[in-house]
Amino acid sequence: MGLVDRDDGWRIPDWLWAKMEPLLPPRPPHPLGCHRARVPDRSAMNAILLVLRTAMQWNALAATGICSSSSAHRRFQEWERAGVFEEIWRQGLLDYDEEVGIDWSFLSCDGAMTKAPLGGGKTGPNPTDRAKRGRNAQSSPRAPGCPSASPTKAPTATTTCSWRVPSTPSR
Repeated sequence: MGLVDRDDGWRIPDWLWAKMEPLLPPRPPHPLGCHRARVPDRSAMNAILLVLRTAMQWNALAATGICSSSSAHRRFQEWERAGVFEEIWRQGLLDYDEEVGIDWSFLSCDGAMTKAPLGGGKTGPNPTDRAKRGRNAQSSPRAPGCPSASPTKAPTATTTCSWRVPSTPSR
């Protein structure tokens, strides 16, 4: 028995499981015919949703006792390929639209693909930098004309690089 030995509010309630269970694909047959009993679908779904809600690592599931990490991840991949989670999302939107109503006349999407303009010195050092001095353009193995080899020339979409492989002496 793991750390989770009772319903702590993270488990799927019965009314929701009644809606989710019909969306699951049929169990695939085992190639050898006989095998160890498969983990119940509800336990696997509880484990998957716990990982997704808490952002815990799959391997941390072993301590919870809900389901093994390998079984949960294998079932997650199986159900994701079958479109189960997309259908659960779609059904949830339809149910919400029926109960509360979604104003489909106004939809908005936002995103950014650039660095924050006001970050500057307030953001602090890059945690992955580890005080490295960087790459020297003169010692770069890239060919002339590549962005890192010629810092005075701005890279363009058509800039191409050819790598120079140092010749190794034969023995």
